[in-house]
Amino acid sequence: MDIKKKIKKIPHAPGVYFFYNKSGKILYIGKAVDLKRRISSYFQKKDINPKLRLLTSSIHCFDYLITSSEAEALIHEASLIKQHQPKYNIVHKDDKTYPYLKLTIKEKFPRLIITRKKDDKKALYYGPYTNSKLLRQAFVFIKRVFKLRTCNKMPKKSCLRYHLKHCLAPCVIPDTHNDYRETIKGLRLFLSGRKGKLVDRLTKRMNECTKNFRYEQAMATRDQIQALTVLIERNKPILYAPSDMQDLKSVLKMNRLPFKIEAFDISNIQGKYATGSMVSFVKGQPDKNEYRRFRIKAVKQADDFAMIKEVVRRRYARLKKENRKMPDLVIIDGGKGQLSSAYQALKELKLDLKVISIAKNPDRIFTLKKQMPLVLSRRQKAFKLIQRIRDEAHRFAIRYHHLLRGKAYRK
Repeated sequence: MDIKKKIKKIPHAPGVYFFYNKSGKILYIGKAVDLKRRISSYFQKKDINPKLRLLTSSIHCFDYLITSSEAEALIHEASLIKQHQPKYNIVHKDDKTYPYLKLTIKEKFPRLIITRKKDDKKALYYGPYTNSKLLRQAFVFIKRVFKLRTCNKMPKKSCLRYHLKHCLAPCVIPDTHNDYRETIKGLRLFLSGRKGKLVDRLTKRMNECTKNFRYEQAMATRDQIQALTVLIERNKPILYAPSDMQDLKSVLKMNRLPFKIEAFDISNIQGKYATGSMVSFVKGQPDKNEYRRFRIKAVKQADDFAMIKEVVRRRYARLKKENRKMPDLVIIDGGKGQLSSAYQALKELKLDLKVISIAKNPDRIFTLKKQMPLVLSRRQKAFKLIQRIRDEAHRFAIRYHHLLRGKAYRK
């Protein structure tokens, strides 16, 4: 394998990287705020210590996982090291001075705390984590998603975290023991690296809440699923391969390879804080300089079709006015209705762009010329590429939507 050629394709993004020997065994797992710089540094240093020289001389190939932040990479790094026990990750096996996450499972309503001591045999420990600052950043995300209590002693009245909907508040809400127990089970799955199983469980729970008309709980579970799904999907390896685009070109019967792809998503709850997002991929890699956010202006009610039309029209009216390069392919998150709305916007602008949509549950791809969706194998390169770009658009939309909601709550 040509390592130098593969290094050129690594994105400047945070994540976790893996070094393998010739037999395919993992030698080392590390994290980085910039994968490209970090991985390339191993093969550029001339004066390195004997231990590092021994590692680099044993590397046959590498792989990596993209994450949304370095803090997220820290959580996954520790979980993967514990799972695979690589030869060169000695610090995670022996050193007792790094912080751990401690789950006090023997309490009626367990807490998750950061500690440097493993002195409680009745608790569960996760880690160690080599960067306490990043761990605290990840800790904030975990508390927000799982809504555990943080108080040392159960208070007799609700606190600010309850009113901000950051805690399940077992101190004041009766009959919350079952919900809290389910939350703890989910947290343990997350910290153990079994996030796919966690999302499946939450999806089932959301559907049950909806059937029983418990809409507030269903929406809360849905928000939790969205946050975790973003986390999971961004941990898939992103390696550019010309064959991916060649497959996509063949499937969609395009005249040229889709080097530049733009994808749109809408995020809103009953029309409130409605936002649109657009992500751009060039040669299969995110081009974050071209990412765009849209506040919905013309549509006042919950109408995804009209919102998609507005966002698509605004994006390409601007490109047309500035005489900038148009994408080879436009992907819309949604079904046939969203696809038709996007096409109408392009038609009004007198633009002939290739546009498709991808609907969820299950994922299926719609085109303008066929009423029924395309039937593609989930293992097909074209399908995986479309999914990945759609999921990035969804992550970007949700992030902006949460930002606006947070500002509104603070006001």
